[in-house]
Amino acid sequence: MNLIRNIHTITGAKRGCALTVGNYDGVHLGHQHMVALLQRRAQELQCPSVVLVFEPSSKEYLDPAGAPARLTRWREKFLALKALGVDQLVTLKFDDRMRTMTPQGFVDDFIVQTLGARHVVVGDDFRFGRHAEGTFEILVAAGHSRGFAVERVEPYVFDSVRVSSTLVRERLARGDFTGAAVLLGRPYAMAGRVIHGQALGRTLGFPTANIRLMRRKSPVYGILAVWVRGIESWPLAAVASLGTRPTVNGVEPLLEVHVFDYAGDLYGRPLEIEFVAKLRDEWKFDSLESMKVQMKVDAAMAREMLRTYRG
Repeated sequence: MNLIRNIHTITGAKRGCALTVGNYDGVHLGHQHMVALLQRRAQELQCPSVVLVFEPSSKEYLDPAGAPARLTRWREKFLALKALGVDQLVTLKFDDRMRTMTPQGFVDDFIVQTLGARHVVVGDDFRFGRHAEGTFEILVAAGHSRGFAVERVEPYVFDSVRVSSTLVRERLARGDFTGAAVLLGRPYAMAGRVIHGQALGRTLGFPTANIRLMRRKSPVYGILAVWVRGIESWPLAAVASLGTRPTVNGVEPLLEVHVFDYAGDLYGRPLEIEFVAKLRDEWKFDSLESMKVQMKVDAAMAREMLRTYRG
């Protein structure tokens, strides 16, 4: 999959493309259904399939505090779309220019002149342009005058529920990782490189691999039983803490993972953390000693859960 971050480097506009525009947070079953339709249209037209996303999302830019938790950081989204076989991912920066662009300006600048779209696939709730003034009807009218077709995809229903990023967030927030995996078509996971921390876990007898979340808000918090991929050719059992570490007055949310029965150096390694079960919320302890006692309980519980999970 080709990655394009600078619209001035886009080539092949004369050949056109089949295009979809959206947030694609989570790349869940509904997104996968839309991408499959996009690829069919691209094959029919013999042109590339293109997904256009913005970083940050419009909601994150306009209301950072009120924006929803992000299911997938940009790289996770990139990898998920690549796995689906998308030809090009165009990632544009959402800024004041984007915020004030009229719907007609968006169509002219990006859909027509830059990408040369011949077919545009959008979701049922798609809005675009300044103040979200652009509607499906406006896009259809623009397509008629500018020479591209527009297709709206109805909400994707699986197991009698409408699949959406919001519903995935709700299930993750209550620790329903099995339910979230059903909507995603895969287990929910976070990925990142291991960074240096304060080595407090090692001091307490629980060395951890620390990973920055790379998102303003996490959909998951607490103490968790997890699988870790990227160390061996098979997943390793672990217990994780995702939060701000209130006992030591932490501020930045961090994912800290203690891999059972492993003592190797993981600094700089890219890992994927698959969430299996939530054990409890994050607590503030009166002392490090009392926290250490609870960590032993959490580790034992996670080991047993994962043993049972693997059957």
